[in-house]
Amino acid sequence: MSQVSQLMTEARRRGELSPLLTAIPYARFLGLTASLEGTSVVCRLTYAEHLIGNPALPALHGGTVGALLESAAIFQLLWSQESKGVPKIITLTVDYLRSARPMDTLARAQVTRQGRRVASVRAIAWQEDEEKPVATANAHFLLSS
Repeated sequence: MSQVSQLMTEARRRGELSPLLTAIPYARFLGLTASLEGTSVVCRLTYAEHLIGNPALPALHGGTVGALLESAAIFQLLWSQESKGVPKIITLTVDYLRSARPMDTLARAQVTRQGRRVASVRAIAWQEDEEKPVATANAHFLLSS
């Protein structure tokens, strides 16, 4: 059994994703946490000064917001399927809708189509109001067999 499979088994047993996020250095660097709302994973990017891309506004770096969206998509896929490994990104298209202010940012993803080998996922990121997203993303992933 792979380390990801073991971590997901533990996460499902506990009903939370913290065992998985703790094991990912990139998630720790970004300050990502995740919680469950029904069958949906909601990721939180905790604001930190090193995430600022434009200090004149100030605004979060676009790559940081993109990483949040990609992570939300991956965690949703991992949570919703019996995965033997981490899905590999094929494409990620991010639409930046407004500046992401220096504050906590949340993201939620939905698997829109899943085949045997490829999955399509749509994700949104917001700050204070989910109805006013700061960015959206469409992603395609190659699934582990």
